[in-house]
Parts: sequence; C-alpha cells; structure tokens
Amino acid sequence: MQWKTLGTAPFLPPLYWRAALKRKITGSTLPEQGLRCPVSIDPRQAAAYRKVCGFADSPMLPATYPHILAFGLQMQLLTDQSFPFPLLGLIHLSNRIRIHRPLGGVSELSVGVHAQNLKPHPKGATFDLVTTVEDALGLLWEAESRMLCRGVKLEGEPGSDVVQPSPNQVSELTRWKAPADIGRCYARVSGDYNPIHLSALTAKLFGFPQAIAHGLWNKARALAALGDHLSAANIEIDVAFKKPVRLPGEVTLLSSAPGSAGEFWLKGPGDIEHMVGKWRPIA
Repeated sequence: MQWKTLGTAPFLPPLYWRAALKRKITGSTLPEQGLRCPVSIDPRQAAAYRKVCGFADSPMLPATYPHILAFGLQMQLLTDQSFPFPLLGLIHLSNRIRIHRPLGGVSELSVGVHAQNLKPHPKGATFDLVTTVEDALGLLWEAESRMLCRGVKLEGEPGSDVVQPSPNQVSELTRWKAPADIGRCYARVSGDYNPIHLSALTAKLFGFPQAIAHGLWNKARALAALGDHLSAANIEIDVAFKKPVRLPGEVTLLSSAPGSAGEFWLKGPGDIEHMVGKWRPIA
C-alpha cells in the first residue's frame, strides 16, 4: 500500500461533481493507494453532530464521529480516476468500528483511508473501505465499511452474504421518529449530500420511492440511545444494514442488558428489520 499525505481535508464541491459525472464501472481491481491527512476537532461541528444524532453533551466524542472527520478523504479516494467503481450507487452493507482508547481530550488527529478485500458477491462485488484515526499515542479508532457495487464481474465464486444471527435476549429500549428532513439535517453535519437521503424527489432519481435515512445516522442514533450500555474504549461495535428506513418513519430499538458484550436490533412497523448489531471487547 502506498500512502499519499494531504496537507488539509479535501474541499468537497469538486468531489461531488466528480461523483455525479462517473456512472460506469471502469475496472475490477482496487488501487494500491491510501490517503492520509491531519484533522482538528471543531467543537461546534461536534456539538451540531451530537444534536442531530441524539447524543448527550459530553467531553467524549461520539463513537461514530470519526466517520465525519474522514468523509472528505473517503470521497477523494472513491472519486479518484484510479478507483474502478462509481460512488453513486454503492450500497453500504455493514459497518464495524473499534475504539481502542477513550475519545476524550483529543484535538489534533491523523486520519487515513484505503480500500481492500475486493471479493465476488452474488449481485456484483464487495470491498472494505477502511478508516483509521491516530493521535500522538498511535491508533485511537478504526472502522471497516463493507460496500457493494452491483454489476461488477470478478473471477471466483461469490461468497454468500454473512448471515447475522437474530439477536436473542433483547427487549425494547426506546423508539424514535425519523423525520422527513433528517437526511438534510445529517447532510449539514456530515457533508454527505447523497441524493437518496435528501428528498423523495431526489431519491426517486435513484429508484427509491421515498428518501431513506442514512445508515450511519441509524447507527449513531442507536449508539446514542444505548449510552451507558457501551464502554468508552476497548470496544468493537458491528452492524449490518438490512431494509432502509423510509422517511418519515418510526423505529424501535431493542437491546440486551448493559454489559461488556451485547446485541441490538433496529426494527420498523410490522417487525421489518432495519439494522442488527452487536458490541464486544476488542479481541
């Protein structure tokens, strides 16, 4: 893996143009290049993110917040000419974060992103978008987002989708409404203006009857509600995204009891599965 270090986080508007203009699959191998850049925490931005995602005020950053710090780098990586798949249309299948040390008292950080693990899938191909966050002491936080690109033809047998077990020993913890404008609110704090989340009109251009909630908003909102169930460090939180949450919508969060390991489930009306997750100590 070769690494390119940028002086600052990328400027997003040109990257959106790049994403909009690329609609074709141009290859079947991932680039052997990662991107890094320094970032600093803006307390006002972090506070706005907390509010949109339902986190209480705290000296600790929300567990999902480093995704926001990395978004510009991820966009630059995924819209680069060397990247073979169009960004618009990628489907986020699952997300795992690992918090190695508490996310408190951090200000100057280094973020890195790269793609790896390209594999055949019954509907195309999957790859992992890997994000790391380091401070002066070393690795602080890392994440893997598994992405599906439909229509890619790779040699080899497609792997089956990983079957997530249905959580047992869970009970209802809380429920909340996902308002019609939550995609736009989340876009303002995350920089992620994917049309499928913004309005019914823009979502219909991509084959969705309504706008859908952002998967990482669903995860963040669930972790905010889980609160004291989760430790502040040495924890891995894994989710698989199932059926999207159509906006506006209402969901129910079920969870096992607080502890070092547990499971949670986000469901909609009629027991529709939106997200299934688990937490445990880092192995």
